[in-house]
Amino acid sequence: MKELGKIYFASDFHLGLKAGGDPAEREKKVVKWLNAIAPDAREIFLVGDIFDFWWEYKLVVPRGFTRFLGTVSAVTDSGIPVHFFTGNHDMWVGNYLSDECGVKIHTSPHTQTIDGKKFHIAHGEGLGSRSTGYKILLSIFRNRQLRAMYSMLHPRIGIGIGHKWSLNSRLGKGITLDFLGEEKEDLIRYSRSVLENDKIDYFIFGHRHLALDYEPEQGSHIVFLGDWIREGSYAEWNDSKLILRVF
Repeated sequence: MKELGKIYFASDFHLGLKAGGDPAEREKKVVKWLNAIAPDAREIFLVGDIFDFWWEYKLVVPRGFTRFLGTVSAVTDSGIPVHFFTGNHDMWVGNYLSDECGVKIHTSPHTQTIDGKKFHIAHGEGLGSRSTGYKILLSIFRNRQLRAMYSMLHPRIGIGIGHKWSLNSRLGKGITLDFLGEEKEDLIRYSRSVLENDKIDYFIFGHRHLALDYEPEQGSHIVFLGDWIREGSYAEWNDSKLILRVF
């Protein structure tokens, strides 16, 4: 890993999503961004929902994403660490991305010290949620036995169901863009609970589809990374300061 350089954080590319614009153009934009930041990147964190749906069969790779996977592989081959956090749309990754593309997979929140600052990084699904129904749904999605049963479906059926569910879910629920206030934001509530036992300088979250740097108390920041369905927002750490940018 480079000793000097910037750290980049991005989430919610939703590669393959057929709503909100041409998915092929969105993938090309992500690839262009990766190529643009690679020359001065020390480390890259992809914080969940990178794919709108990813189901990893033992001998089958989902169609699409060729440009993205090739670019990520080239970045890791150059010696730049790339971290991949699973989100609620792509939690079903196996070892393909780590073995073939060289990324480090994170399936739970990850805390790391960078330049003397402590970062707590997670996609964010379910964290701080008070919804019992949503927690039950996540437990079903994560159940190993149910995942094994789903894998028995032919890829044409299994991946087809996944894409249809993802699209219908998004169109049915929509995306809440407005900041709901400190008491109603699950991830702020979660962050406050973490701060009760640990000193975190920066919380980095995806999932929320809102680009925001919020300060719950002096010295701490909660950063929502936004998404690439509309803008293409990301965060850049330059040794001493975290900046939200739009590509």
